[in-house]
Amino acid sequence: MPDTAAKTLSALKRTIETEREGMLQLQSALDQAAVDVVDLIGSVEGRLACVGVGKSGHVARKIAATLASTGTPAYFVHPAEASHGDLGMISQQDAVLALSKSGETKELSDIIAYCRRFSVPLIGMTTDATSTLAKNSDHLLLVPNAAEACGETRAPTTSTTLMMAYGDALAVALIERRGFTAMDFKRYHPGGALGAALTSAADLMASAEDIPLVAEGTSMEAAVAEMSAKGFGCVGVKSADGTLAGIITDGDLRRNLAVDLPNRKVDEIMTRGPITVKETSLAADVLRTLTAGERKLTQVFVCNEASEPTGLIHMHMLLKAGLS
Repeated sequence: MPDTAAKTLSALKRTIETEREGMLQLQSALDQAAVDVVDLIGSVEGRLACVGVGKSGHVARKIAATLASTGTPAYFVHPAEASHGDLGMISQQDAVLALSKSGETKELSDIIAYCRRFSVPLIGMTTDATSTLAKNSDHLLLVPNAAEACGETRAPTTSTTLMMAYGDALAVALIERRGFTAMDFKRYHPGGALGAALTSAADLMASAEDIPLVAEGTSMEAAVAEMSAKGFGCVGVKSADGTLAGIITDGDLRRNLAVDLPNRKVDEIMTRGPITVKETSLAADVLRTLTAGERKLTQVFVCNEASEPTGLIHMHMLLKAGLS
């Protein structure tokens, strides 16, 4: 490997290692103070205002976005704009999360004063327990003063990574505290591949008269006619109690062409106890069911809690919805 390439690779690996060491320090430093902050954020009547300047501001904006998308009302306020009117965005029912590595960011002074004047809970996230921010915070999230990955310039690298990770940890703890589910998450992410993955089987499936179904004892001639009419490449077989007894696919037809197929009964041809999904299954789980292992299914029946077939999902439906 050329000398320049070797140095570059070394710098890349050293950066990751330095930040990894900082993350381990952060993990060890977590204590009751973090638990108290989760309790505070989870019980606040209003929203959480996340504030910071420079790189800390970018992290604060990301933390606010993550919290808001996972069920914790949060928003970002730029400290400079706050000093020119945006302090009015922060109500007495809110709490404030202020980020500053040094804890001496002068642009935060007006927000700190505002929180003290109106008794707005202030959470400080900083590396210096003796700083102005730390001393004026109701709750302190102390971040380890770990070495920055760029030692010569001390550009914010490890410190911002730790703050970002701390924000993620708060978000996950709040998700679990609230019992926030994937379906709750879907409400905030209706678009794109993520929204498609969180769509339920009931939202995507063909149902009612559109799904191919015949009763046990039906002739294969009638079953093939039903299969052809519905166009899903299969037909489900219902038992007398309404549950799904089996399935017949195009592959089953090909494997049985040599016999007197039209005059045989579906009971002789069908695959019993077919794989199914629930109406509440997420689309991502349906896709996993279709593609798991060696079976590579093309379609799957959707059943209710009573194991009665209520719908059918074809792979093409998932692809059309944006899953792949």
